[in-house]
Amino acid sequence: MSWFKSILAVGVLQSAVLASGVMTSQSFADAALDRIKAEGVLKIGTEGTYAPFTYHDKDGKLVGFDVEIGQEIAKRLGVEAKFLEGKWDGLIAGLDANRYDAVINQVGITPERQKKYNFSEPYIASKAVLIVKTGNTDIKKFEDLKGRKAAQSLSSNYGKIAREYGAEIVANDGFDQSVQLVLSGRAEATVNASLSFLDFKKQKPDVPLEVAAELENADRSGVLLRKGEEDLLAEVNKALEQIKTDGTYAKISEKYFGADVSK
Repeated sequence: MSWFKSILAVGVLQSAVLASGVMTSQSFADAALDRIKAEGVLKIGTEGTYAPFTYHDKDGKLVGFDVEIGQEIAKRLGVEAKFLEGKWDGLIAGLDANRYDAVINQVGITPERQKKYNFSEPYIASKAVLIVKTGNTDIKKFEDLKGRKAAQSLSSNYGKIAREYGAEIVANDGFDQSVQLVLSGRAEATVNASLSFLDFKKQKPDVPLEVAAELENADRSGVLLRKGEEDLLAEVNKALEQIKTDGTYAKISEKYFGADVSK
């Protein structure tokens, strides 16, 4: 009987230790918001080379759509935003290593990422759009791409969309080359991101290009956070809602894109 009691006692002790460990881990995660407020700083990972989201102006100052969104989130948390720059491939690793509290860099919300990380509510939506030269009456919808030349980066999802609609691909390295090929007449259209086109037209409003059609489904982006830090997630979502409600988001979006990019 004493042997059985000993085994039972050991089992109870192990369960208590495991439960304590889980509680300690969870408490540590939940304490992230308290730590940020105590330090007075929200550390944000970002590239700094990805216009118009996060880049340096002519004076070397870090600016951009995501920079201002991050600053507004921090403001509503009652702290300062501190941006830590790094290459895209290292941003998520930096979050894992606790170098940042969040990554704000047009991070796409995907099922794979959601398994390991928390995302805020989406604050950016980008749709695939069909871009043609102004006045083009032959291409008005995606189905009209069949048998026509579309300027596309071969490795992009947009190139895949163009191929699915039967386009003949004119390969190139990215958005800038794609639109130049359309302007020169070497291609009749390009399928690309709505945000890229909005930024382009914001910078060059007189260029004779227009959107002929757009796909309904959008790729959405959110603030990337660590799992378990639910208090911080709730406050970030609250801040984003306030930014949208009070008109701050609309002003920032108009400044960089000339349109509301949340929908």
